[in-house]
Amino acid sequence: MRTFCLRMVLPFVGLLVSSSLCGAQNPAWNNLKQLTPGQQVRVVVNNNKSFKGQFQSTTDDAIIIRSKGTDQTLSRSSVQLVSSRRAGHRGRHAVIGAAIGAGAGLGIGAAIDNDCSPNSIVCTGNKGKAILTPVFGLLGAGIGALLPAGGWQEVYRSN
Repeated sequence: MRTFCLRMVLPFVGLLVSSSLCGAQNPAWNNLKQLTPGQQVRVVVNNNKSFKGQFQSTTDDAIIIRSKGTDQTLSRSSVQLVSSRRAGHRGRHAVIGAAIGAGAGLGIGAAIDNDCSPNSIVCTGNKGKAILTPVFGLLGAGIGALLPAGGWQEVYRSN
């Protein structure tokens, strides 16, 4: 009877101990391994102080960043949040804005050019399309380039 209880209890105790050990390690800390050296990061520590700099490396116990020309080692227990800088997409936004603007200019120009009746004073031929398509395209590109780009992406947050 005693060996039966040990056979049943020991695996159960092992399961409890291993699950508590696994729960103690925050798997999100492993997300820091996706960062590359030199990548811009922002680290917030327990006293809500923020460090911005270039990621250098990470260990199981700390993150090392270069801020203001010196390497700073921040312990894992004090780190609340790590964010990385995302690449900007201003060029892509400008191209999309230009395409939308050119399409709108072409549509409006076609509508203006279509109103060419014999009694119309404003008969433009294809001038509406020829003028409004590039003008609206440039306007759309400018608006697209002004849209916010980049930003910060959260990589790690302590529990």
